Formats: sequence, C-alpha cells, structure tokens
Amino acid sequence: MRKTALATALLAVSALLTAPASAVELGRQTLPAGDGWGSEGAGTTGGSAATTTYTVSTRAQFVAALAAPSPKIIYIKGVIDGNTSDTGAQLTCASYATGGYTLAGYLAAYDPATWGTADPSGPMEDARAASAAAQTAHIKRKVGSNTTIVGLRGATLRGFNLHVDKADNVIIRNITFEDAYDCFPQWDPTDGATGNWNSLYDNISVTGSTHVWADHNTFTDGTNPDSSQPVYFGRPYQVHDGQLDITNGSNFVTVSWNVFRGHDKTMLIGSTNTPTQDLGKLKVTVHHNAFDTTLQRLPRVRFGQVHVYNNYYEIPDPADFVYALGVGVQSQIFAENNFFRLGRAIDPATLLFNWGGTALTTRGDVLRVGGKVTPINLVGVYNAKNDPDFLPDAGWTPTLHTTIDPAEDIRRSVSRHAGAGEIS
Repeated sequence: MRKTALATALLAVSALLTAPASAVELGRQTLPAGDGWGSEGAGTTGGSAATTTYTVSTRAQFVAALAAPSPKIIYIKGVIDGNTSDTGAQLTCASYATGGYTLAGYLAAYDPATWGTADPSGPMEDARAASAAAQTAHIKRKVGSNTTIVGLRGATLRGFNLHVDKADNVIIRNITFEDAYDCFPQWDPTDGATGNWNSLYDNISVTGSTHVWADHNTFTDGTNPDSSQPVYFGRPYQVHDGQLDITNGSNFVTVSWNVFRGHDKTMLIGSTNTPTQDLGKLKVTVHHNAFDTTLQRLPRVRFGQVHVYNNYYEIPDPADFVYALGVGVQSQIFAENNFFRLGRAIDPATLLFNWGGTALTTRGDVLRVGGKVTPINLVGVYNAKNDPDFLPDAGWTPTLHTTIDPAEDIRRSVSRHAGAGEIS
C-alpha cells in the first residue's frame, strides 16, 4: 500500500510539472523557464507552493491576506476599491484631508506669481504632506516575498498602489489596475522650466525587489484620465504617477502581455541618475505588451540591461505624445521586433528620447503610418534629426527570452491576447 501511494503521488507530481500552463490552477502557474530576466537563476514561482490560498472581494480581506504568512496565493474576486473603509464605505479626498488642507488654500499659498520659485513650505504644505500620509497609509499596500496575486475573471483593483518592496519571488497576473489617484499632488516650481505637479502613487511599484513577473494585467485610469485633469499654475494637475515602475536596485523582472492604456508616465525603470544601488541591476524584460495611447516612458530606462521586444505601440495623436523609449544614463536597451502604429502627424524620430544615454540596439522593428507597414531603424531615424547621435550597439545580446515573433505579426497577436482576462 505504501509503495502504491508513493507511486501515485509521484505520478501526480510528474503530471503537474509536465502539464501545459492552462491545465494548472491559475494561482500555481509559474514563469516559464527562459521567459525573460525574471526566469534567471531559480526563476519566479511566486506563491505556487502555498498550502493556503485566499479569495478576497473586499479591501479588508485583501489587506489581511497580504499580511498573512508566505508562501501564499491571493485570488482577487470582483472590484476592490482601495479608497473604502473597513466597513466598505466609500472614501473621498476629503476623508484624508487634515490640518486645514484645501486645494484652494494650497493654490493661493503657492501661486508662483506671489510665492516665486522656492519650494513650498509652511502650514499649508505641512497640511498637504500630512493629508498625503493619511492616504498613503490607506491605499499603499506592501506585497511580500513568495506571493502570487491573481485575478479571477473580471477582477479589478481600483485606487491601490501595490508596493513590491525588498521582496523576492512575486507574481501579479490577470488583474485590471485602475486609477491610483493622488488626492494631494505637490507643486514643484523647480521641476522643468516652469514647474510641475508631482503625484505619489503607481499602480504597481517594484522597489529593491528581485524575481518579479507582471503578466496579463490591464492598466488604466478609468473614468479619471490624465487628459481630464485641470491646469493650475500653467501645468497639468498630475494626479497619477507610473502604472508599473521598477526602481531602487530591483532586478530580474519580466513584464509580459499587459495592456497599458491612456496614461502619461507609464513605466520607469530606474529612478535616479546616481548609480549607488542600480549598477549591475535593473535587468528587465518587456515583451508582448500593448502601449495604447500612452504618452511617455514606454519604458524610460536608467542603467539596466532591458530587453524590449514584440510590443505593440498605438500612438495616434501628436498633441500630447512625448516619446516611447527613454534612453537614460548608462542604460542598455535592446529593442527588437516591435510594431509602432503612428498617426500621420507624428514624427518617427520622436520615438526615442535622450535622457543622458549614449547607446542602444534596435533591430527588426516595423512602422505603420496609414495602411502601409515598413521597416524602421529607430536609431538611424533618431540620429538623422538629433545630436549627439546614439551609438547603435547596447553592448550585450539577450539570451533569456521566449520565441521572438516577426514584428509584422505583433499588432494582431498582442491586440488579441494581451491584458486581463486573456490568459489561455
């Protein structure tokens, strides 16, 4: 009996290991071997070994599950709003405001016409910071090591900032992330030539973490898009930061089959030009994602060896578009077989932007303007209109990647299969 039971168990384990991903319970699926930088070393398995799983449908349940011991698998059911109380009551910006903060009071206090270009300080800035801290404590939730968070059909996390901080081995899949809005943006009069509003929250922030897989998610600002925000002090009132930012020495990350839609600052890889913790890290793979009417940081890179392949870029309007690939300090972007669909008024030379970088590799990319698809040499097109030139060699060649599909096929495959609800 004992031998029979052991043989049966071994057959069951063998079947699980050899079964296609679709035959394995969604929360126990792991990043396939060779699928980008996230598969380096031991790979990314998340909470697949968990003996306990959690299915959550309220903020309170989600917060409790995040705090539970690892390994763990958390299934998201339905729509969970981060800006709700423990009893489920809807919270507004007024719910977090403290110390006498009001937007009208803040605008009056720091109007550049009277305040000048000094950093905001004093009672109203103190009140803004305290109010922001109250919102942060409520909506910014940490994700620990050996965790899988996966959405059941229709799952949405609204108004949350998931913070993967100093963690290892995290999987986040099949979730719509919606509108991580900041109630209390800060005015920075020295940001840029005329100042800018800066907000705090990403949908997902990955800081100081390793082996992370973000797959088949949809990122959107929902009914509160950047384009609908007012203008104060001559600058857009920015209530969103990134959709998926990877910073602070994070390493070995795969970002695959996601949809990023209708957003300004989309994906930042490396947040500082100071290389203290980033040298030799920020190794990220970005493949088979859709960037739909997104304005910049697709992605913007500092330091990292970042493989950007088989992504679909839909960029229809030049009015707000800034750039696609941001080439930052000591970055090593290797971009290949991407599909760029541009509106007729968009200059292809703006697809790259120089943030202090010197070189990148681009090959096999295609451009569609109108109905015609043609090859595009991104570096060559950029160099023809800009100085200094980019060197055409990032100095490395990726080896960890899935099959690299012909660029001409990417619009169709990514449009059909990327985003939440599209895991086969």
